[in-house]
Amino acid sequence: MTPQLRIPVLDLAIIVAYMVGIMAVGVWSTRRMKITGQVFFLAGRSLPWGIVGAALFASNISTIHLVGLTASGYNEGLVWGHFEWLAVFTLILLSLVFAPFYFRSRISTLPEFLERRYSPASRSFLAFMAIMAALFIHIGMSIFAGAAVFQQFFGISVVTSILAVAVAVSIYTILGGLRAVVVTETINTVFLILGAGTITAFAIFALPSHGIHNLAEFKAALKPGQLSMWHAHSAVGLNWWEVLLGFPILGIWYWCTDQTIVQRVLGSRTERDAQLGPLMAGFLKILPVFFLVLPGTIAYALFRDQIGSASNQTLPVLINQLIPTGLKGLISAAVLAALMSAVSAALNSCGTLVAVDIVGRLRPGLSDRAQVSIARVSSAVVMILAVAWSTQGGRYSSIFEAINAIASNLAPPITTVFLFGVFWRRGTKEASLATLIFGFLLGATCFALDLPVFGSEKLITTGLGIPFMLQGWWSFCACSVVFVAVSLATPAPAPEKVAGLTWEHPLAVILQAKRIGKPDPRIVAAALAAIMVALYWIFR
Repeated sequence: MTPQLRIPVLDLAIIVAYMVGIMAVGVWSTRRMKITGQVFFLAGRSLPWGIVGAALFASNISTIHLVGLTASGYNEGLVWGHFEWLAVFTLILLSLVFAPFYFRSRISTLPEFLERRYSPASRSFLAFMAIMAALFIHIGMSIFAGAAVFQQFFGISVVTSILAVAVAVSIYTILGGLRAVVVTETINTVFLILGAGTITAFAIFALPSHGIHNLAEFKAALKPGQLSMWHAHSAVGLNWWEVLLGFPILGIWYWCTDQTIVQRVLGSRTERDAQLGPLMAGFLKILPVFFLVLPGTIAYALFRDQIGSASNQTLPVLINQLIPTGLKGLISAAVLAALMSAVSAALNSCGTLVAVDIVGRLRPGLSDRAQVSIARVSSAVVMILAVAWSTQGGRYSSIFEAINAIASNLAPPITTVFLFGVFWRRGTKEASLATLIFGFLLGATCFALDLPVFGSEKLITTGLGIPFMLQGWWSFCACSVVFVAVSLATPAPAPEKVAGLTWEHPLAVILQAKRIGKPDPRIVAAALAAIMVALYWIFR
């Protein structure tokens, strides 16, 4: 049965105005620019660090985060904030370890880096894996999450929401490329922070009316450990050692090697911008714990009788119960901003991967105009496939956990070849391809066994007792064994092949990095790391 539309006229007007406005800004931002390959794929390598940082943050925070982190805060508490705060450390790795190589080599895609470090075969296989990740995780699941939210808020059908968002994002992404994407992402970042901050403020101000006047009373209204980041007995596989082992595998893949995210760094105007942008994103990543996870814990104290076990209703309940008409439309615009940013980022990266890494390699003499046309067509095809896949999102009880479980299957081989690639000069092209193929097959097998695609039983998580974080860790260990064994069994790469693509040793990241102006990225990174250590100590 189609749900009855129950959205106030003012809120609907705000949402429609925001969607139309974002489309207009995206198209307008490239009105005087000739859409060449460099503009479409890399914004003409013109992005300053502020836009790079804002775009990194906005392309990451999707509706999945808004819905999933709030629901997870309601269920288990701040422990899910590890996915935000540990991301800060992987952004530091992107800034100091990977960004210098990416920028100096003037690559257009991350698979292109693998070709320079290893071989064309590794490039092609990584491009295929990156497109699968964008289709299944970044676009498909994000569209479903956004559609589910609008159905819960206002009674708009899931199909209507999916189609409306898909059309809106496709228009400016396909027409304007990365320049349009990052401009709209910068605007969306402002709406995201303001919208999420408003929810948090209203939730905190509602505590006294429910008899909660201080921190002690607040803790008493929560589950034990709901305000702690470190758990020793987590029912969802987030014990502190599981997090410390598993998250770096997912984090390095996502923040340092995934085309959807790193494409903003590749479009930086200088190496300094390429390094400072991720650090700015790191500072922004501190906020979601307070603006997304914390409101979920407050919702447990305020509305647990109303929400019950339907934790995915946490964000809609907070908005419907606490936010007045008008502001509700602005909050909904923030939800829409998160959705549009994540989807447009992934859509642009898919077009880039198909045009540059697949068709561009098969037809080396392809003109610049033809590459842009191929990117546009492939983006449209990927969007259609993602829309079809998004209808399957209802199979999962927790969308946020689902995307991270999928990532734990996909990330290990990619993390392995990039990490060994920049720190071990002995790594060979044969080892890279073997690791990618082995890891992909291993991950696909785990995906089929452990996620509710053909049933409801998680055979690895439940049957074998290995949660998704540890699955990622053990898969990384297996991929590392394959990489090292094959490398030692095959001829070492020529020194000139790896020159300028590897660090001599891990400390060279700090000791041998070039000074590229003030502020020095190493100093900024050290300050950011110190802030994170202090925050973890406070919420231990």
